[in-house]
Amino acid sequence: MTSPKRTPLYHAHQKLGARFVDFGGWEMPVHYSSIVDEHLAVRKSGGLFDIAHMGEVFATGPGAGEFLNQVLTNDIHRLAVGQAQYTLMCNQKGGVVDDLYVYRLEDQKFLLIINASRIEADWDWLQAQYDMARVESGLQLKNASDDLGAVAIQGPNVADIMDRSIPGGCLGGKFVDSISALAKNDVGIFVFEGTTVFVARTGYTGEDGFEVVAPANALEALWVRLMAQGHSECLQPAGLGSRDTLRTEMCYPLYGHELNESTTPLEAGLGYFVALDKGDFPGREVMLAQKKTGLERRCIAFIMKDKAAPPRPHYPIWNTGPDAQPVGKVSSGTRSPCLNEGIGLGYVPVVLAQPGTPIAIEIRGSRFKAEIVRKPIYKPAGK
Repeated sequence: MTSPKRTPLYHAHQKLGARFVDFGGWEMPVHYSSIVDEHLAVRKSGGLFDIAHMGEVFATGPGAGEFLNQVLTNDIHRLAVGQAQYTLMCNQKGGVVDDLYVYRLEDQKFLLIINASRIEADWDWLQAQYDMARVESGLQLKNASDDLGAVAIQGPNVADIMDRSIPGGCLGGKFVDSISALAKNDVGIFVFEGTTVFVARTGYTGEDGFEVVAPANALEALWVRLMAQGHSECLQPAGLGSRDTLRTEMCYPLYGHELNESTTPLEAGLGYFVALDKGDFPGREVMLAQKKTGLERRCIAFIMKDKAAPPRPHYPIWNTGPDAQPVGKVSSGTRSPCLNEGIGLGYVPVVLAQPGTPIAIEIRGSRFKAEIVRKPIYKPAGK
């Protein structure tokens, strides 16, 4: 049996009393105190997440931007230096190979932040696209996933914590005097204890926050600094459990749940991140056809109306009425700590996908009432 991988922060998590779970071959903290406590800490003050299991790939040199524009769904040309962009990789059938963030660090230097479970698949896919594309000889791809790691600090009080932890202006990317001066989806290059780090004002919780990419050997010192500086703001370490409940409240997709190689971004409700008018990229023709003829299914959000155990992935979704039958499956489900209700995401036929439509979720052999709602399920205060 293969031993699970561990991030550079494993021993820091042990000291904090983390409970660990296997996550795609990684031994990761699911929670420290409780999922609910950590979830509410992020909504009210701040939480610190280990995301060092995720992957990092650089695309640099002549034609790097043009290459990425040929292989990703979003339009790289919309990105100025110092900005970050959510985008997707698709196969020729329009299925999602991965969803990711791209940081434009220089005019022809980009950093891709990819999902941990997809590092090998993404790297193989990018190399295959490189071999097929007409690219300039100076373009280089580098898989830096073993050399770099990352943390995410999320919540309404975290900007001041970042300024105190990594003081000073940036060296590149978006030129600002302090990290808190970064706008949403800005990225800057800063110095932490003599080491270059990349800081982006992005996140996966719906709250304000930052993701910090740093050399693996600097990650524990960064974690300790952030926890110390965040003590007065009640910053808490947060595990994968609250990361999942937070993103589900916001209806953010998770690869392997809402996204896979048989699901297109349009079916997943991510059409905003697909630039069909920019020119060719893998899956474009399929998505153009879907837009012309209409989708057959769509990812919906729902809230439980009956008291029941929380909905979970793969639970059947039923329509209602005298001819009720299974019409889809739950892709993500949990109990919302903010709403104190069962919530979830799933796929149903388009004719049933309108907000306000009553449905039922089959839980342990019984059906319970639910209702399709507009996304996001929960809207953070002030957003």
